[in-house]
Amino acid sequence: MPPSDWSPARRGAFRFAAVYLFLYLFPFPFNVIPGVDKLFAWWDGAWEVVVKWTGLRVFGVTITVMPAGSGDTTFNYVQLFCLVVIAALATIVWSLLDRRTQDYDALHHWLRVYVRFYLATAMLGYGAAKVIQSQFPAPSLERLIQPFGDASPMGLLWTFMGASAAYNVFTGAGEMLGGLLVTTRRTTTLGALVIVAVMSNVTMLNFAYDVPVKLFSMHLLAMAIFLLLPDLRRLANVLVLNCPAQAVELRPQLGERWRWWAPAARTLFVLALIVLSFQQARENEQVYQKQSPFRGIWNVEEFALEGAPRWRRVVFDYPHSLGVQLMTDARQRFRLTLDESKRTLTLRPIEEPLKKFTIGYAVAADVMTLDGQLDGKRLQARLRRMPMPSFRLTSRGFHWINETPFNR
Repeated sequence: MPPSDWSPARRGAFRFAAVYLFLYLFPFPFNVIPGVDKLFAWWDGAWEVVVKWTGLRVFGVTITVMPAGSGDTTFNYVQLFCLVVIAALATIVWSLLDRRTQDYDALHHWLRVYVRFYLATAMLGYGAAKVIQSQFPAPSLERLIQPFGDASPMGLLWTFMGASAAYNVFTGAGEMLGGLLVTTRRTTTLGALVIVAVMSNVTMLNFAYDVPVKLFSMHLLAMAIFLLLPDLRRLANVLVLNCPAQAVELRPQLGERWRWWAPAARTLFVLALIVLSFQQARENEQVYQKQSPFRGIWNVEEFALEGAPRWRRVVFDYPHSLGVQLMTDARQRFRLTLDESKRTLTLRPIEEPLKKFTIGYAVAADVMTLDGQLDGKRLQARLRRMPMPSFRLTSRGFHWINETPFNR
């Protein structure tokens, strides 16, 4: 970008983007280094103070829920407001103090490097989680017996994705490809184009199926667009106007010493990212590979719980979860702690995690009896494990030839 291109408006926009992106991305890359991330807990603590104060003083909202699983909490939206305000104020101060600088070529280059590798880290992480299929595991037994219309939009999306390992690999490979391409200067534009295509779809899915990662996915998409901005005219010439596009000189040129060290350091960093991404995905996958010793669908033959809806089925699948299907087909879900020595089930309702109930159990062949306290009332139940059904969603498989559409 020649100095003549740095108009006052562009310099102001760059200052705002630089401050905003730095505040949003920091403490990257330290937070992806095992052990080092703990040294930057103060950063999250500082944001917690600022966001809670702003929520109370500016919006009159007391923030009690911190981001955990959802990236679209009240905290996240108030933090977004804080980021915009701080970046705007910093831009004004920067513009007043730095009137002589006519171009930001060097700073723009390093900001792009920072964004490129953050984007690569995110895309490699999400991509590996799909290739390993730890983000969208195969549908659980509880999900498979859930009435179709009772699923939430997000639950439907998770079932759709989890039902096909091949589609997981395909989408994950696309994300990883984009992430790898933006790690080198020569392929950054191509990588950004891949990420724009991938993240446009992901962002639309998040909005259409109410997945609480809307803010983060929009930021990843915006970062890919940011990387494309210097090449928009050239891309328009090639893809739209049918005009030639001149090659761009990669700047700044690396010195003789850095021509060897920089690619080596980049390669080591990327390899470490790939290893860490797959390692994390594998650890998450192992959570879904473990099965409860009572895995199966248990029909409720006898049930007594005063003032509560009758249970129809109890589902054991993963070691630390238990699902209940009521006679109305509604679901109750619990976090489970199984103590086989004491023969007890400790249940915590997903919706009310502060509550805890302990229920005794006894198992003989395929019959289980429950006896204990649930929400202050005595629960007694007799369950019988049914033969494992063959679900069409998971057993249909792939067919090259379909004489008629198999749409059920």
